[in-house]
Order: sequence, then C-alpha cells, then structure tokens
Amino acid sequence: MTTLKSTALALGLLASPFMTGSVSAQMTDHASAPNPIDQTRPDAPELAAFGDHVIGVRTLTFTHADQIDILNVTDAETPSYDRPLTVEVWYPAADGTEAGTTYDTVIRDGTTATTLSGRASRDADPAAEGSFPLVLISHGYPGNRFLMSHLAENLASKGYVVASIDHTDSTYSDQAAFGSTLLNRPRDQRFVLDQMADLGESDADLAAIIDADNTGVIGYSMGGYGALIFGGAGVTQAAVELPWGTPQGLLAANLAGSDSHEEIVDDRVKAVIAIGPWGRQHGFWDEAGLANLRKPTMIMAGSVDDVSNYPAMRQIFEQATGTTRHLLTFENANHNAAAPMPAPVESWQAVEGLDFIPFDHYADPVWDTLRMNNIAQHFATGFMDLHLKGDADKAAYFDLIPEAAAGVVALNEDGTEQPEHTYWRGFAPRTAAGLTFETLQAE
Repeated sequence: MTTLKSTALALGLLASPFMTGSVSAQMTDHASAPNPIDQTRPDAPELAAFGDHVIGVRTLTFTHADQIDILNVTDAETPSYDRPLTVEVWYPAADGTEAGTTYDTVIRDGTTATTLSGRASRDADPAAEGSFPLVLISHGYPGNRFLMSHLAENLASKGYVVASIDHTDSTYSDQAAFGSTLLNRPRDQRFVLDQMADLGESDADLAAIIDADNTGVIGYSMGGYGALIFGGAGVTQAAVELPWGTPQGLLAANLAGSDSHEEIVDDRVKAVIAIGPWGRQHGFWDEAGLANLRKPTMIMAGSVDDVSNYPAMRQIFEQATGTTRHLLTFENANHNAAAPMPAPVESWQAVEGLDFIPFDHYADPVWDTLRMNNIAQHFATGFMDLHLKGDADKAAYFDLIPEAAAGVVALNEDGTEQPEHTYWRGFAPRTAAGLTFETLQAE
C-alpha cells in the first residue's frame, strides 16, 4: 500500500442432523420479504440455529463529547468536536412479542436504498427477567451497523444484547479520511461499552437486562483492527508516523505501552472475535504489541485475503502470545469471508460513483455467503457462550483437528460417535469442507 486512496479502494472493494427443530423452523417465515438476513441453511453447523428468545431491536444515538476532529486537523490546530454515533441494539424481547421487521439502509455506494428483512421486533419490550451479556459489533471501512446484522439477530436470540455501531467517518454514507478510522475505532468501541453499561432513564428497561461486565467484541476488517487494540494490542511507533495515517502523530493515543492506550483496555471485555483484521501487513503491530493482546481471541480469515493479507493475519495469530487464540480459515475465500450479510439485490448491478459492482463488497467468488454466515454464527455462539456465559461444555466445539477434510466420520446408527470419530463437533459429515482450525495457547 502506498497511498491513502489505494487503502480506501482496497478496503471498500471488498438442516443438518445437528440442528434443533425442523428445517422450516430455521428458515425465515417471510421468504417473500426483501433481502432476508435471518436464514439458516439445512447443512448449517449445530450452533448456527436460532435460539429460543424472540428478538427486539431499537436504534440508539450517543454523542462522544470533546473528541479530536481528525477531518479538520491542520499543522497549526487540533480542533475537537462532539462525535455522534448511531447504534442498532438487538436484545431478548418479552414473551409474546410478534417477530419480524425490516431495516431501511443503503448499499455500498452510500446512496442506493435497500430494505433488509429479519425476525426482530422494532422497539419491543425487553425480556421481563434475566440479565444478558453484551456483544459489540464493529464494521469495516466503509460499512454500517447492518453489515453483520445476520450475526446480531442470531446472537440476540440466544441470550445476548448486541450493539452494532455506525462508526462516524467510516460508514457508506459518510466515508472520510482514513486517519479518523485509525484513531477512533477502538475508542468508539470503548465509549459504546460505557454507554450501554450506563443507559439513561429513557432506556431503563433495556439497561435492566444488560450484563456489561461480561462483554464480547466482534470486529470485521477495520473493526477487527479496533478490537485488537481494544483488547490490548497497541500500535507501533512506525504506524504513528505513517504519512498517510492519522495526522500530526495523533495515533500515538493508541501506541503500545502508552498510558492513553492502556486507559481504553477494559476488564469487562472477556472475548474478541476479529474477522479479517486489517493492519499487520502495514506494520501497525509488531511482536511486542501483539504479545500484549490479553483477551481470548478468535480470528476468522480467508486464505487468499488480499486486503488484510492472509499471511499477515497468521502473524497476528502466531505473535499474540499473551492469550489463547484460535484461527478459523476459509480456504480460497478472500476478504469478504464470514462477516458480510448476503448481498442485497440492489447491489447486483452497477451504480454511479463506484468503479466496481457493489455486489463485490459483500460476496466471495468461491464461497456461498449464507454458508459462511452460518459457520460464523456457529463459532461465535460457542466462543461467546464459553467466555461470556462460562458454558464449559462449549469448549468441545474448539477441540478440533486442524484440517476438517482429514476428519474421520465414525458414527453408530443412532448418531453417537465411535472412538475413532474425529470429524468436527457440530458439523454433519461432509459439511466442514474447506475449513481449517488452529489453536495456540498463551505462553
């Protein structure tokens, strides 16, 4: 990468025997609705199935006061402003809530309207009883809060409050200087955690069900970059000094070993999932910075990712020696592995303002998006259940042989496993094809 322009272009381009309930129960009951985000393939892995909770959704707006206004920084002045953040929140809803809603948003060009359909209920009352861990979702550059809505609805149905952030200066509609994303991404994540942990009286009913002391962070691309910094992996001095990065050395706020970086690392965060995390290929971390990542971490990546660079993501996995971490690889997938929802129909044709068909921003040439979404839902469910809910039984879903294709299927007629069975837990025979899974323990 040589210029900010090239960075922006690169980032912008880019029912099984284990299922609970019938296949039809896992499919949307609004099949004729536009652009469904809530489907589960019949061959999806076990933990991809929707949970027992009906889902509510509401939109919240927060203002992070007195933040550096990166877009207007000059050699002589570092102005500040009140930074707005819009957050979509999915949550377990009260019994009897009628399921089904639509989401009005835009596609990759930032102007073409689209409508998504899901199973949440707009502004529904939260569940009457219970406290649910919090999961933050952070999109790429550019993206928006609906890009991973498939994962948000899925986790909410299983007993999570999920807050997906529109990162100012980084959405389809307001994409601006990359330096803003570099500085603000982990700080937006920390700020939204603070806001969700202390909602005001206007959302007291929602506040009553949030267990923010057990929080997970899921970030895609630049969201993954932010999540790793939020999890303890401060950036290098070389990254601070990059001429195309954050101006005036202001990225030093996220510098490894600095007090300002340490202040945003939060004990409430118990787990991080970084999907296609960007940055290692351009020296934003070194071994020392990555060794300070202190949260259990799962990386999901495509083996031919040429945006975040697969060998660089392997370096993150190998060098984050301070924590237990996993690497799930989608063989022959590129940068759109796992995270983006299925491409809206409006993205299937050329639009003004883009020199590529916006479909390319969501889809992968090799993998079916819905299949990748279901696999991501499976592993995210197990990972968050293990680390946020203390469900020790979920550890078995991560005790896997590295090459799924090498797994031996040895099942009795009743479906129980014989001693020689090594096929991936939760996957029906043949359905883990094209995947590898690796684990390294903290040193």
